[in-house]
Amino acid sequence: MPSSSSPTSRQSVVVLGATGSIGRSTLDVIRASDGAFVPFALSAHGRLEELLAAAIQYRPRYIVASDEALAAKFDWSQLPAETKLLTGTSGLQEVSSHQEADIVVSAIVGRAGLEGTFAAIAAGKRVALANKETLVVAGHLATQMAAESGAEILPVDSEHSAIFQALKSGRNSDVKRVILTASGGPFRKFSPEQLLKVTAEEALDHPTWKMGPKITVDSATMMNKALEIIEAKWLFDLSVEQIEVVVHPQSIVHSLVEFVDGSVVAQMSPPDMRMPIQLAMTYPQRTECPAKALDMTQAFSLEFEPPDYERFPALKLGKEVVQRGGTTGAVLNAANEVAVQRFLEGKIRFVDIYRVCRAILDEHPFELSPDLNRLLELDAWAREESDKWITCCLQQAKDQACSNT
Repeated sequence: MPSSSSPTSRQSVVVLGATGSIGRSTLDVIRASDGAFVPFALSAHGRLEELLAAAIQYRPRYIVASDEALAAKFDWSQLPAETKLLTGTSGLQEVSSHQEADIVVSAIVGRAGLEGTFAAIAAGKRVALANKETLVVAGHLATQMAAESGAEILPVDSEHSAIFQALKSGRNSDVKRVILTASGGPFRKFSPEQLLKVTAEEALDHPTWKMGPKITVDSATMMNKALEIIEAKWLFDLSVEQIEVVVHPQSIVHSLVEFVDGSVVAQMSPPDMRMPIQLAMTYPQRTECPAKALDMTQAFSLEFEPPDYERFPALKLGKEVVQRGGTTGAVLNAANEVAVQRFLEGKIRFVDIYRVCRAILDEHPFELSPDLNRLLELDAWAREESDKWITCCLQQAKDQACSNT
């Protein structure tokens, strides 16, 4: 009989986005697995020195540099002889669908992670999904493809991992609602006047989680929770009425499930992504994890409060996308990616991120049943329109300033 403490056989793992926060945590899990998991392929976009260092350390079969122009200029002379270099989107698709790959950890941030994830789903892989955009942009297509190919989509987001675990306490038909927890970010107590003056440096200073810049800003605007509302709909086949959000500043209770009899089941652990990553890789087994365990011998408090939809209007967008479906997720995601980047560049204010998303969502040519090509077309359209909207607003502000002098 196989041991209950480790997977039954060695698993080959593809890590898409190996140099990001989720990717590095995944490599920690692999390193602590005593050989139960081995890196088969690692990818990166811009951090090629880190990718090369990881290749030297882990000796994967493949590495993928998704930015072909950067890859062409980089010195790969130290790449181990046993590791093959691939480039571009085609490289991501090749490793994600490779017959020898068992698990694909989808950790590329943003829409850029879509093609590799879809290749893994089409090939029937187990996908440990950290890339929100796969389901936000094309949830109806991804879930349908998984049903046809036999792929498993297991959540890596701590909130969805918590729901996944809590749902084991009852039948899906007995679920009244799921409750996603949100830390509230650094600005949950800010006034509207204070939010007008938020800097990128302040937005990147998250009180409980250590993440990449885009996700950290999303947490500050609570757009991350809007995207998670959309993800929850597709992961667990929920209606918008079954998905709620509660602010929980300690980030210890990662989400809750309420059943029709009034019982509420929660999953708790310290804020460390290695735990949900490992579970997505080992499920249905559980093994010792390199993440720190919750110390119940020490006193601590847990706070919960309703979210402020006026202070954080991005939350409304998540519920709207779940209600409308179709092309709305792709457009919201693209507009948000552009707006966050322009905020980090100092071109727009923190509060303008929502305004960009709202405007582009309102302007877009809605379609109820788009295919993937149409979604990618609208992704490109939304990015272009977002930049046009921002440029127009900047010019208006400049003209106003000139008229006041």
